[in-house]
Amino acid sequence: MQRKLADKRNRVEQGVSQTATEGLLVMAARIIELTEFRARRFETGEAPQAQNGLATCADRFYFWTGASGKRYVHTVYDLLECPALPAGNYVLVRREPNGRRAALAIGRVSSAAHSLNLAEIRQRGAELGANEVHVHLLADTTKQSKLVEFDLRGGQIKPEFEHMASSGLVH
Repeated sequence: MQRKLADKRNRVEQGVSQTATEGLLVMAARIIELTEFRARRFETGEAPQAQNGLATCADRFYFWTGASGKRYVHTVYDLLECPALPAGNYVLVRREPNGRRAALAIGRVSSAAHSLNLAEIRQRGAELGANEVHVHLLADTTKQSKLVEFDLRGGQIKPEFEHMASSGLVH
């Protein structure tokens, strides 16, 4: 049995080496046991999603509203499970156990290297205590991406009088 596994491993390594020398891209992957992953999620108190696709869509996508009133759809990722990303906009979010989301930072990444974009997002997210990354990749140009960033930033700032009005200080 050990010999068979060693032979298979050698064939795979040779195939990868040959593929790499032929100029084809090689992709690495982490193999996880789905049953173990699900068991760990349930142990941490994360409830399973509803069987219909509506609940999963609600958790997978989120709309952030800019100062202009325009709504931007974002794909939601766990900070540690976020894939490497192309240039685009992001919102670093802390999601509380009760489901409430708080935007911690709004920005954009612009590197051609997807892994560098991911590293930048994860570092910033870790510094701020984020546990989710909301990604918007629909801006076609750098200019549009900058406009989305500034619109979203402006939309998350509450004017001082709003805070005062909600506390009853201003009528």
